[in-house]
Amino acid sequence: MGTPAFAVPSLQALFAKHEVLAVCTQPDRPAGRGHKMQISPVKAAALEYGVPIFQPETLHISNVEIRGELSSLGAALFVVVAYGLLLPKGVLAMPTHGCINVHASLLPKYRGASPIHSALLNGDTQTGITIMQMDKGLDTGDIILQRTLDISPAERFSALHDRMAALGAQALLEAVASIENGTAVRTKQDDTLSSHAPMLKKSDGQINWSDTSAKIINMTRAFDPAPGCSTMYNGEVLKVWKCEALPEDFLAGQEAGAMGTDPRGIAVKTGDGAVVLTEVQALGKRRMSAVEFLRGQRGS
Repeated sequence: MGTPAFAVPSLQALFAKHEVLAVCTQPDRPAGRGHKMQISPVKAAALEYGVPIFQPETLHISNVEIRGELSSLGAALFVVVAYGLLLPKGVLAMPTHGCINVHASLLPKYRGASPIHSALLNGDTQTGITIMQMDKGLDTGDIILQRTLDISPAERFSALHDRMAALGAQALLEAVASIENGTAVRTKQDDTLSSHAPMLKKSDGQINWSDTSAKIINMTRAFDPAPGCSTMYNGEVLKVWKCEALPEDFLAGQEAGAMGTDPRGIAVKTGDGAVVLTEVQALGKRRMSAVEFLRGQRGS
């Protein structure tokens, strides 16, 4: 059970080592400017293997058909990776060994929908994968296995996402093997140490220049490519893809948000110093260096 690209390596790993009876993913959705129907990355990968693919809108007890289909599989295990639907109690109890989840954080830290974004946003230097026995709560089940991963200082979402997805697939195979041979140890989470990683909104990317330089830089790392960071420049929305710290006394005496010049791009005063915007995107334009953007502004 999975939907986005993060789940594909786990799906492929399972096909390589185990008998996959079926795949469950989100329904096809309209996407892009043309609102054309698009299939999920998991569905695209599953089509290559010729197994049944289910795409229910809900797993609620009211959906008798899908509940019957899932139950009739006689599965030993349901594996869930960023599926997007909550599994009701009745579904959790269907497989012989229950349901396990591949989660992109070291639980109980960052329970929820955006654990990778949250790690980058908070400037963490380490994260990891948790394989968890699912229960009715949101990422609250017992931990079966965890694997850690260091985050480099300049690492951005796409690179960390791909490394986490690969590590998740490796950890999943280890966990499934331990369940299969009866050696899996399940450890309860310490709820007092939990934190939440909520679903992201477009508004989360709006830059508040009163924030620290470090927070703003981390936002551009975490929100690239989505939801993206933005600010106003000459009365128009400008997306900010990359920025770097400037000396704390740069633009000293100016209010947060005041702009200046720097050889690398657009300097902006922050709550505790300044940053230089090095890669930006104007509305309707492509991503470009801030130097190129400024050159175009002067020429218009």
